[in-house]
Amino acid sequence: MEGGAMNAVRRLRAGLKGWGGVGAMAVLCALTLVFALVLPVKGTRGDGATGTGGQGVARGTQVRADECDTMKDPENQSPRPSSNESGPAIERIRNNDVLTVGVDQNSFRWGYRDPNSSKDEAELEGFDIDIVHRIAEEILGDRDKVRFRAIPTSQRIPALQDGIVDMVVRTMTISCDRMKDVAFSQPYFKTGQQVLAPKSSTIKGYGKTLAGKKICTAATSTAWSTLEAGKKSGKLPASADISLTVPNQLDCLVRLQLGEVDAVVTDGALAASQAAQDPTVDLKGAPFTTEYYGVAMNLKDADLVRRVNQVLVDYLKDGWQDSYDTWLSGTLGDDSAQSRPPSPQQYRD
Repeated sequence: MEGGAMNAVRRLRAGLKGWGGVGAMAVLCALTLVFALVLPVKGTRGDGATGTGGQGVARGTQVRADECDTMKDPENQSPRPSSNESGPAIERIRNNDVLTVGVDQNSFRWGYRDPNSSKDEAELEGFDIDIVHRIAEEILGDRDKVRFRAIPTSQRIPALQDGIVDMVVRTMTISCDRMKDVAFSQPYFKTGQQVLAPKSSTIKGYGKTLAGKKICTAATSTAWSTLEAGKKSGKLPASADISLTVPNQLDCLVRLQLGEVDAVVTDGALAASQAAQDPTVDLKGAPFTTEYYGVAMNLKDADLVRRVNQVLVDYLKDGWQDSYDTWLSGTLGDDSAQSRPPSPQQYRD
């Protein structure tokens, strides 16, 4: 971004008074996407632990359609970790001398630029961003050799398939259907779908109190597919309107604030962060699904998937908890046990 475009973004950022100005933040994010911003970031932590997994064999991880249709545990389908430093995807990244990653820049505490930062150019930070820096440190030996690309929720899979990014670390739920299009690492976070609505709302959570209500979800999100399945099964009232989808999850919060929708359905971890941004909304009811976030990569990059899995094995032992305490304990509570992925982890091969 150059000249007038950068100045416009800076002026808009300067006008934000805090995270209550979510509408202005959404405009800022949209503006940066229009100019195809490549985000320069110095990031947060990484402890440089070395992977200890076996060599492994770089086999493909694509799931057959018939397997996917009956799969009950997509979070257990990633290949075994490997500390092997060779392979076409890893060599490509090393030749480029930079890890290109698709991220969010408007998810509070996950991947965001703090508008109240005292720095001229607010750094990208959050729980997902910490993971990116750790992966870069393990593969390239430098946690700052990262090129961040802000991508909307609906473009996560195309960005991988078109080779725009090496991976996506963007609160992306591991799902059976998505495994037909991209490869996932082992899980790094446990969450579940939850309802967000104004505190004054009569909505009590997922179920009959959503009858006749207009619900917002992000396009291509697991929230929308879950609601669609709920209407077919009868768990969600037939009168619930789920027709509105938006490119980014934050857009739903803006629609809620404007009174254009009655509720938002998204991952509980994200919903808690949105509730922290706006004191007039609240989580309604308990999570009604169990889901896991994973790092998404191209189906052809089997060697990279295995290497990332080894990074995550080590990170869950040394680094994950520190990042949780820094970014998420304020919204999800001090007890991180409910957010940790399965242990011991199962693998596909």
